[in-house]
Parts: sequence; structure tokens; C-alpha cells
Amino acid sequence: MGVTAAQLAQDSPADVVRRQYIASAAGDLEALRATLADDVEWTETAGFPLGGTYRTPHGVTSNVMEKLAADWDDWIAHDDTYVVDGERVVVLARYTARNKATGRQLNVRVAHAFVVRGGRIVRFEQFVDSAGVRDAMTSG
Repeated sequence: MGVTAAQLAQDSPADVVRRQYIASAAGDLEALRATLADDVEWTETAGFPLGGTYRTPHGVTSNVMEKLAADWDDWIAHDDTYVVDGERVVVLARYTARNKATGRQLNVRVAHAFVVRGGRIVRFEQFVDSAGVRDAMTSG
């Protein structure tokens, strides 16, 4: 059973962001897209393998989540600390995964900055130790 637009608008920005993490961890791309505004601007850090800015819910899931799933096993963003200021939510987290090509484990800290309006994420920016990610992607 999906969440209605009226229910989304009543959720706090932190609730919307948390629902995005839950959907991502479960691999539920439909539920994840439901947390994103139609005009979302989603930015992955330069130097990260998927570095760049993506727009639209389908653009985000096809260019980020689906590609992560293709290259990594058990990719999870473990959200642990939320700092909320109105519509702005910063989350300190940790990425864990295993790279499919190298078999190497990933365990790096990350910060995510979100802007939530009307119950949807309108902006996302990732800050991550991209060298740690690249290390897990290289043999040796």
C-alpha cells in the first residue's frame, strides 16, 4: 500500500529522508522515487564513480541506485545522525558494500545534505571519501 501525497506533505523533512534510506536499503526503487520531487536535483560527489548531477526520480534511480546495484553487493547507506534545520536535513552515515568485480569490502563515512519541500526531496548532495570507494573498486 503506497503513501498518498497528502500523507507525504504531513511528514517532517527527517521522516521523508528516513523513508528514502529505508527504500534504498530494501532496493524498493518505486518507494524511493515516491520520496523525490519531480524536479529533484541529486548530486553525487565529483570523484565518486557516479559523480554528477541527476534530475527526475527515474533519472536518479536509473543513474545511481541501479548502477550501484549492478557493481556492488549489499550496498547500504547506514544513516546514524540527523541534523535538521527546517527543510534542510544533513545525515551522517556510513556506506558498506562488497564490490562485485574485486570482492573488496567498502566501509566509508559519508554526509548527505537534503532539502525537503512539500513532503518530497528537492535537492540532495553527497560528500564521501571517494578514494575509499575507488580503493574497493581496484584489485590489489
